[in-house]
Amino acid sequence: MTSNNEVEVVLITGANTGLGYETVRSLCQSSSQTYTILLGGRDIEKAEAATKQVQKEFPDSRSTVRPIQVDIEHDESIAQAFEQVSNEYGRVDVLINNAGIQIDQQYYAGKMSMREAWNKSWDVNTTGTHIMTYTFAPLLLKSTKNPRLLFITSGTSTLAEAEQAKLWIDQSPPRGWPKEPMRLGVGAYRSSKTGMNMMMREWTRILKEDGVKVWCISPGMLVTGLGGRPEMIKKMGGLDAAIGADFVRDVVEGGRDQDVGKVIRRDNVQPW
Repeated sequence: MTSNNEVEVVLITGANTGLGYETVRSLCQSSSQTYTILLGGRDIEKAEAATKQVQKEFPDSRSTVRPIQVDIEHDESIAQAFEQVSNEYGRVDVLINNAGIQIDQQYYAGKMSMREAWNKSWDVNTTGTHIMTYTFAPLLLKSTKNPRLLFITSGTSTLAEAEQAKLWIDQSPPRGWPKEPMRLGVGAYRSSKTGMNMMMREWTRILKEDGVKVWCISPGMLVTGLGGRPEMIKKMGGLDAAIGADFVRDVVEGGRDQDVGKVIRRDNVQPW
């Protein structure tokens, strides 16, 4: 039997669906490590349902999955999650900041104002993620098992490649105004992820002497519910989210320790 001190405590935000959920599944299939996986979700009922689904799929896994409610838009929810994890586990060995949103289309559809779309994008993807990390940093520092801090970013966040304009999203629309919404892109989303990349550099600096390894993970274009258009993403060549999840697990298990402090892709380092 594996003792509690040998089991790594992994907390994943936004883990009841998409890449977060697939990361839980991937960790449950690990052949080298045993985990206590805290499946975070804004809605505890959805987190509980996702937990039961994983437990049913992997009844013989050495790892265990537990649901936890955490909404990174609300400080009180983050604080309550901290108290729960602190009281029950006393540490976090790996924090995976996966929760995020892509809501530019909601503005184009008239469902929210431009200010609402941009503010909410930054609130969740950058500000909320930073507050989550700040709150849980003391538990990371209590880890004796090579603590790790991961942020899920985006391939659209790179400034260097945006300037090269190789992707449609980086190409300029025809002259004139107004521009077609599709040609306006996902500016709120991608800029908030660029902000996250700088935030990661700050956390790399802040926690360097504490021995916490920090990365931004750029998993590639995955078929998930992010942005609410999974079928469109699939037609554009999006990959199964399980591929991105296996990449995340590889980072958790030491596969990219040489690239600490960088934005990493499966096969290279993403340019700033």
